[in-house]
Amino acid sequence: MTSGCNKLDVYDWLSDMDMPSNYKPFNIVEVRFKGSRKDFFINVDNLYLEMGEMVIVEPSTGGYDVGHISLTGELVRLQLKKNNVTPEMVTKKIYRKPNEVDVEKYNAAKDLEWETMHKARKLALDLGLSMKISDVDYQGDKTKATFYYTAEGRVDFRELIKKMAEAFRIRIEMRQIGMRQEASRLGGIGSCGRELCCSTWLTDFKTVSTSAARYQNLSLNTLKLAGQCGKLKCCLNYELDSYMDALKDIPNNIDRIETQKGVAYLQKTDIFKKMMWFSFPGAENWIAMPVQQVKELVEMNKQGIKPEAISSVIDTEEIREEKIVNYDYENVVGQDSLTRLDDRNKRKKKRKTKSNNAKPENKNSQKNDKAEQNSPKQVVAKQQSNTDNANTAPTGKENKEGQNNRPKKRFNRHRNKNKGNNNNTASKTE
Repeated sequence: MTSGCNKLDVYDWLSDMDMPSNYKPFNIVEVRFKGSRKDFFINVDNLYLEMGEMVIVEPSTGGYDVGHISLTGELVRLQLKKNNVTPEMVTKKIYRKPNEVDVEKYNAAKDLEWETMHKARKLALDLGLSMKISDVDYQGDKTKATFYYTAEGRVDFRELIKKMAEAFRIRIEMRQIGMRQEASRLGGIGSCGRELCCSTWLTDFKTVSTSAARYQNLSLNTLKLAGQCGKLKCCLNYELDSYMDALKDIPNNIDRIETQKGVAYLQKTDIFKKMMWFSFPGAENWIAMPVQQVKELVEMNKQGIKPEAISSVIDTEEIREEKIVNYDYENVVGQDSLTRLDDRNKRKKKRKTKSNNAKPENKNSQKNDKAEQNSPKQVVAKQQSNTDNANTAPTGKENKEGQNNRPKKRFNRHRNKNKGNNNNTASKTE
């Protein structure tokens, strides 16, 4: 049983069970590395190990490697049987648990993988090699790196290894993988919305042909049938066996039936319901018949007998009525005209123009009303002001003196200011 947390993650369904007191745990554990790489190791020192814990293990070459525990206990025995591996074949050992220095070195090595991959790609392009380096896996001790690449043919990368060894100062290992294995290492989300099968649980990559799509009556559209690896999707083989079993009862050499009315051609085949649909040229309705009836009609045609007419087992009108009743929506295409909103827009425009024209009239009327209301008051105020002026009107001499005094004061003020300024200027000149 797998989950989507890690690639090829295994669920330990014996973890909650209590073992007997005299039980000795199985001394072989399964360790997971980057990607989908897994291997079995012997727990020589009988260390207490838990799922997901980091350990330092013995690699196939010199040095040491760092991995994570993926399975312990009795489930490892089942995994050994599944992979056809005996306990005697497991020779690699678990050294110890990592310390802080080991963890820092491991993290530093993993941080270099992305940069190393791009530099290696650039070196391959400079040499003109037709290959794609898709992933880099550093060893835990940072002394070796494995480069995974894809290529259509054989590539001579001896010169590339020399340049990479000079640039990175590590031991280089080149490993060619297929397109499906590349997708499984990189991972991703499929068109179904779930994680890729090859990166979660699928380990056996079988060939997929276009006949699998034909047997399942799928459209031969490469964009829909191809996965992220560029090959046909592996899931096309999942239901192929059930389709092949159902196709045994359906004849594959029948494409038409001759009747006195004309020739009816095969339009569709429902494999699991074992129904075949025929139609006459120019007819809108299809005629559905079971496979057994079709075989009988074909035998009659072989004997030179043409039936008068063929009838459908399923009434298409009833199907249409059921569809109308079952579905909650209606097809309203063509019921409404495209100009149904033009009248409303015109009405809105007319209303806007009327309101715009009416607004200045209202303003003028309001102004006129205000003027009419204010006019008698202004007349009365003017009359009162005239009477007051008449009562308090001075004589001619007083009027002249008042008129002369006002500008004289202003003039004198200005003269005084000018005098002061003149005096200042005179003092300065002196």
